[in-house]
Amino acid sequence: MGKSSVNKVVLAYSGGLDTSVILKWLEDEYQCEVVTFTADIGQGEELEPARIKAEKYGVKEIYIENLQEEFVRDFVFPMFRANTVYEGEYLLGTSIARPLIAKRLIEIAAETGADAVSHGATGKGNDQVRFELGAYALNPDIRVIAPWREWDLNSRESLLAYADAAGIAIEKKHNKSPYSMDANLLHISYEGGELEDPWFEARDEMWLRSVSPQDAPETPLYVELGFEQGDIVSIDGVRMSPAEVLTRLNELGGAHGVGRLDIVENRYVGMKSRGCYETPGGSIILKAHRAIESITLDREVAHLKDDLMPRYATMIYNGYWWSPERLMMQQMIDASQVTVNGEVRVKLFKGAVSVVGRKSATNSLFDEAIVTFEDDRGAYDQKDAEGFIKLNALRMRIAGKR
Repeated sequence: MGKSSVNKVVLAYSGGLDTSVILKWLEDEYQCEVVTFTADIGQGEELEPARIKAEKYGVKEIYIENLQEEFVRDFVFPMFRANTVYEGEYLLGTSIARPLIAKRLIEIAAETGADAVSHGATGKGNDQVRFELGAYALNPDIRVIAPWREWDLNSRESLLAYADAAGIAIEKKHNKSPYSMDANLLHISYEGGELEDPWFEARDEMWLRSVSPQDAPETPLYVELGFEQGDIVSIDGVRMSPAEVLTRLNELGGAHGVGRLDIVENRYVGMKSRGCYETPGGSIILKAHRAIESITLDREVAHLKDDLMPRYATMIYNGYWWSPERLMMQQMIDASQVTVNGEVRVKLFKGAVSVVGRKSATNSLFDEAIVTFEDDRGAYDQKDAEGFIKLNALRMRIAGKR
């Protein structure tokens, strides 16, 4: 398909240098109409300037949408029901936002009659895969335009030169971060610059959502979290919406130095990448969710979830949120959460999240009468253990005699 076959394209648009150049480049190279889509998923930036810029450049159809509740309810919470962590540490803050953006790109394309979508992800990273796998899963016939894989603007200097020649106004921000950053309600990521040396320790002033653990309060904070079917629905007895829960936990965790992470991860395209992440609320959710599951989930169900979790995490990291296998696995995970109801008490102190209490009035499998070290009044017959042990040892005893 040639460029002339594209009449209208929906662009994931932030209003920054990259997407401002992409907007003009699409108009020049494809001679097409551009629809801009800007998602508010809790990145903490004022989005009205993106509208003003798009209008200035002649865009007639501009979408700016607050998707924070949908993001947490339909993407973050389902992910945490599986206790999802990639490569043992990463809480997938960037990865989990991409399928939502891809979904809305496709929906807006249908609403506006566009025949293509476009994004500003580079050819080196994971995001190009996530956006495009999601787009093709939701509309197999959509055309995807990835400018970074087509043009020869391969540096910030060349982008600035193009912007200058095209009359694109680029704001010069004072005290601009030297890092490549991605932010949403779940996390902030930091990459590039001096972080490209994996031996270099990240500067303390880089972190934006958390205080340094050594500067956190000297008094721990206790927080009680209420769960219903695997999701947090209340904090200290106050019911909140999903986005409100995550916003509040970010505030509490950040104030106590919770959620900082510095890792080298394996990208889907094959290279290793060093990234630093701040996920205060997510770190609390993960710890508390495992705690409520510890008293409400059957042992084998819990262990099966743990076995499957790394594969589930890899699906999300690599962009397969809308794949049949992820959707199938989500049904199983959600079925396991029906009994995950109750309360968890956590302690936040100097960067650590500690579980100090858990209870479930309706679904607890913890039976104090059986587990007690005191007189159990016949609830458990210790003599039963002898046959149990001998049967389980049989194969090893046979092997040992040989």
